[in-house]
Amino acid sequence: MKKYLILLSFIITYTIPLLGQQSPEFTLYMMNPFLYNPAVAGTANYWEIRSDHRFQWVGLNNAPITNVVSAFGPHSTKDMGFGGNVYSDITGPVSTTGANGVYTYNLPLTEDIRLSMGLELGILQYAIDFTSIDFNVLNDPGIPQTVQAKIEPDATAGVYVYNSQFNAGFSANHLFNLHEELTLKEIGVTRLQTHFYLMGGYRYLYDREWTFEPGVVITKVVPAAYQFEFYGKAIYKNIFWGGLSYRTQDAISIILGYTHERKIFVGYAFDYALTDLRKYTAGSHEIVIGYNFDSIKKMAKRHR
Repeated sequence: MKKYLILLSFIITYTIPLLGQQSPEFTLYMMNPFLYNPAVAGTANYWEIRSDHRFQWVGLNNAPITNVVSAFGPHSTKDMGFGGNVYSDITGPVSTTGANGVYTYNLPLTEDIRLSMGLELGILQYAIDFTSIDFNVLNDPGIPQTVQAKIEPDATAGVYVYNSQFNAGFSANHLFNLHEELTLKEIGVTRLQTHFYLMGGYRYLYDREWTFEPGVVITKVVPAAYQFEFYGKAIYKNIFWGGLSYRTQDAISIILGYTHERKIFVGYAFDYALTDLRKYTAGSHEIVIGYNFDSIKKMAKRHR
């Protein structure tokens, strides 16, 4: 009995065990930085929709699966933006689902640089399906044969500085630090920690056909160590792109994408684990599909 409780506690407390993160990570975040920073909403002159699907550590039983749909864009006449996410993150018997809405306000810092400030509010449901766990002691009254769930409010705040060539942002996710109470006393109570993200990117126009784009995300979740993620991609005629990404203490990734008439976006990433997990998994896969609607206002375009 004890070994199952330890295993379950480990899964619950560390959705990303190697780093202590409780929120999913995304290799293709450059296609949808709104996932990490709500201040991105409204920084382009059109509405966007993105669908992100991540299958982590394929080959492991009960490996994490994350699905997110995002929509965001500007007000047609004012320096404001709006948006929202709906998401589901499942790791074995543990699942988190949620929905949120975003409001942003942006203002000029210089003639071509703008600052956006965003606030995201929503709810999340944290659940454990005890019926799917084989404890091998079915007659133990201390094991609830039910699905335990709790709904809590959630909040994120962020800032984002940008122009047509570069972007930099900082955000703090899960500001409320609420407890996630579980039924079994042996497991105890976990706390949803605040996740801090510092990101930046730059677009270098080499010639009329080629563009090069490096970027970085630094993640901090107390008490885990800092995590650094670097990527670089080459873009051909704003249609095809490819590159590499490296996430410390985790994986190296191949990233590929296609853009159709600056409207339809498709991206794919394959992560190869650099830790001992590579002995047990065939890697991780991520797919992003997106669409940009027609422009509705004139304003400084956000770096993509």
